[in-house]
Amino acid sequence: MATPESSVRKTRLPNGIRVLTEPIPQFSSATIGIWVENGSRFESAPQNGISHFLEHMLFKGTERRSARAVAEEIESLGGSLNAFTGREVTCYHAKVLSEHLPIAVDVLSDIFLHSTFPDEEIERERTVILAEISEVEDTPDQHVQVLFDEQFWPGDPLSRPICGTADTVSGMGRGDFLSFVDERYRPDRIVVAAAGGVEHDWLVDEIGRRFAELGGTANRPAETQPVPSLRLGIHQKPLEQVQMMLGLPGLSAVDEERFAAFVLNTALGDGMSSRLFQEVREKRGKAYSIYSYLDSFSNAGYFGVYAALGAESVREVIEIVRDELAKVEREGLPTDELERAKNQIKGGMLLSLESTASRMRRLAVNEIFFGRNIDPSEVAAAISAVSADDVLEMASRLFGEGKMAAALLGNLPDSAVDETALGLS
Repeated sequence: MATPESSVRKTRLPNGIRVLTEPIPQFSSATIGIWVENGSRFESAPQNGISHFLEHMLFKGTERRSARAVAEEIESLGGSLNAFTGREVTCYHAKVLSEHLPIAVDVLSDIFLHSTFPDEEIERERTVILAEISEVEDTPDQHVQVLFDEQFWPGDPLSRPICGTADTVSGMGRGDFLSFVDERYRPDRIVVAAAGGVEHDWLVDEIGRRFAELGGTANRPAETQPVPSLRLGIHQKPLEQVQMMLGLPGLSAVDEERFAAFVLNTALGDGMSSRLFQEVREKRGKAYSIYSYLDSFSNAGYFGVYAALGAESVREVIEIVRDELAKVEREGLPTDELERAKNQIKGGMLLSLESTASRMRRLAVNEIFFGRNIDPSEVAAAISAVSADDVLEMASRLFGEGKMAAALLGNLPDSAVDETALGLS
């Protein structure tokens, strides 16, 4: 399966900022992102949520632009301007027609370097974030994920919600944001990535000129080594369905054997043709939604299974999941299923290459986690090389008795399921 030839270029500016581009002249759009190697994982407990709050505040006015002007300038061109905060990164990004890329660079640079954090905007945005926290609690499939993380990584920063809590968010002020920017938003932790209609040398000159006065290095806490807690957590809430999260210790984002895990996860729970969907929903009708996924960080991760189902089916579905994991641990995947999973991954990757936003994200993530560009053809070759034995070894590494944790959210009697259902006792 052929992939387009890469034209990725990288330049490190004198102050340490890395600029990466993938010019694609035939694309009429361009996406650019300013990435910071900082996220909720690197916050202290009292600071929980400050990375996310800060992300919001960078859209609330600069020395040259009001909050409204920041939003209007890109949207009036038909483009989009947004940001996101994760566990280990924060990204500010814009997608525009290629001819408007200079405006996108100007707006992103302005909010990144010259935000003023007005007190009245802080108070308005605090209300918005508190509403966002409440919305997560009112959205069962998101809430169960928060509950699972809290119990799976107890005491570790990975256990804390990215948005923070009502208590921590309520205590943050302008001085906190200024100090946090000064500590974390430094050149050695910044990656600028762009894909589509972009010229590398032009972008290097623009970023170099605009960020020339930014210096120093980031003061960021060291990564912890989280220890997973394998137990059952039942959280009562009057819901029509039970929200179920199952998880087993998994792989880091940089694990050399991750490609076998990708194939294994795809076969088990990625899509309507996957084993879990077919067995739980199609054959038995025990859940409306079920899927598996890999949640990976720089030095930790887990294999997760989510399902929405009736309370009376919880124990049975847990048993089905355990049986399917045990089956693949014993037998691996037959040739046709192995090839189907590999083709699904490679096909999805190739389809994502039609998006400048996906390409931009790929550039930055590869740089941050691997320190180099990983061409799609290299990934496709690694997926193709995954053998039945590789999948069998990965299943043996990930699955097994006593490795499963669970968080259940809903109207579920405590007696309906216990830790024996997880193989924990």
